[in-house]
Amino acid sequence: MTHRIRVRHNFETAHRLPHLSGKCMNLHGHSWWAEVSVSAPALSEDGTVVEFGAFKKALRAFVDTHLDHGAMLGAGDPLAAVLAEHGSKVYRFGAASPGDTERYARDLPYPTVEAVAVMLGRVAQALLDSGERAAGARVTGVEVTETHVNRAAYHPVASPQAGERPFERVLAVD
Repeated sequence: MTHRIRVRHNFETAHRLPHLSGKCMNLHGHSWWAEVSVSAPALSEDGTVVEFGAFKKALRAFVDTHLDHGAMLGAGDPLAAVLAEHGSKVYRFGAASPGDTERYARDLPYPTVEAVAVMLGRVAQALLDSGERAAGARVTGVEVTETHVNRAAYHPVASPQAGERPFERVLAVD
């Protein structure tokens, strides 16, 4: 890939990881930052990889609508139902019957920083696929920072091997 753009956005969201020992078993929040990279082998006729305005607007709208000032929880977490019952915004990971937007995390059981990177990569690719972009443009990286010392990087595979899904192969944690 010879051309790359990056879009950054931040959001405030709580999560809980009850399957892990330690303090992350508790409901807690972070000031998250997400950076999505989109690459293309050549620019479009209008000289872009993707039009920044439309892509940023769509990606930020998803994050603001579904994640910001809400909670990301595993579908089996008893807090998910309680919070939703009380009108709180809840994005469920690992939902057996996911809502339309929760489909991006249906096979990710808990909202770890690694899983959030994968989920946002899927969202970004779906948005990219539904808009105008340079030929061959695709999401090539997602970095999600949950604290100033914890972040995960996710790099989707361009052409999956037999039996792989394109967004399931490479995941690195710093």
